[in-house]
Amino acid sequence: MHDWLTPQWPAPGRVKSCVTTRSGGVSVPPYEGLNLGDHVGDDPVSVRKNRERLTSMLGCKPAWLQQVHGTSVVEANPWQVDEADASWSATSGIACTVMTADCLPVLFCDRAGTRVAAAHAGWRGLAGGVLEATLDVLAVPPEDVLVWLGPAIGPDAFEVGSEVRDAFVDQHAQAEAAFVQGEHPGKFMADIYALARIRLAAQGVEAVYGGGLCTFNDPRFYSYRRSAQTGRFASLIWLAG
Repeated sequence: MHDWLTPQWPAPGRVKSCVTTRSGGVSVPPYEGLNLGDHVGDDPVSVRKNRERLTSMLGCKPAWLQQVHGTSVVEANPWQVDEADASWSATSGIACTVMTADCLPVLFCDRAGTRVAAAHAGWRGLAGGVLEATLDVLAVPPEDVLVWLGPAIGPDAFEVGSEVRDAFVDQHAQAEAAFVQGEHPGKFMADIYALARIRLAAQGVEAVYGGGLCTFNDPRFYSYRRSAQTGRFASLIWLAG
């Protein structure tokens, strides 16, 4: 599967997951490669071909979302596009799918391998509680939840304003440690991976894996901060039949 990523985490054998990269697609620059976003100005025919290629290679049905940086969670449905930023499924062969290009993709499953979920967590969704909302819908005891954090903008590249810092610190005092004073007054470098771990821990979820792949600095991935006109890669999780 080209150089696509297979998450390394102790998920049950029935739980399958994948993160795409730019390789393996037909889009032309600036979307060069496997752009899966149909909302970024790319040729719709190219996007459709890329999505068909993804579906055939993985052998599952991706449930695409219209992501709005919110906290809504829906049951994954490959036959319609819901406005939401997370989805869950207990049905074999249906892939909870989120698209990103710097935001944090978060995959969930239960230890029994009966339920999966995926969330799109930019800073607004993360601060708004999209991970907590996903856990609520999963309805699995926190000690039975496994989480994997996918490629996102790293702490050396993610400069934010004080209002972003305040949004997190006001909710969890320990989030202060996830922000380092930036080069510019009133700016901070944010560690979105640390912020996600803090929020998950507050919900009792300690089995958190992944993290550390920076989309801004890794040319395999699309990055909005690196190039505003760019594509989207996908993180998917599903249950095998």
